[in-house]
Amino acid sequence: MATTSIARQVRVGERDIALDPEGYLVILADWTPAVAKTLAEEEGRVLTDEHWEVIEVLRDFYARYEMAPAMRPLVKAVGQALGADKGKSLHLMKLFPESPAKVAARLAGLPKPTNCL
Repeated sequence: MATTSIARQVRVGERDIALDPEGYLVILADWTPAVAKTLAEEEGRVLTDEHWEVIEVLRDFYARYEMAPAMRPLVKAVGQALGADKGKSLHLMKLFPESPAKVAARLAGLPKPTNCL
């Protein structure tokens, strides 16, 4: 089993949460909505209801398939869960401009999606 190196920690309430060099949780079970909010604030983001909808879809996807989706499966999953208007790349790019699959997975407390650079 590969070990993940701890690059830094983020303080959430009374807890220090370990992050890997790319900012993903080292221990996935450490995730809480407060962790997501703290990570978002560090990046200068305010999580809206639309962000939380995508985060919930991602966490559900991970619970079912034990992997974080890359962009295409993410678009499809969001479309199935939230409707065609939200299941579009443009919508996800507005919410998570840098890289929707990677940024949303990080905020959702999931590992980096495979096939994402």
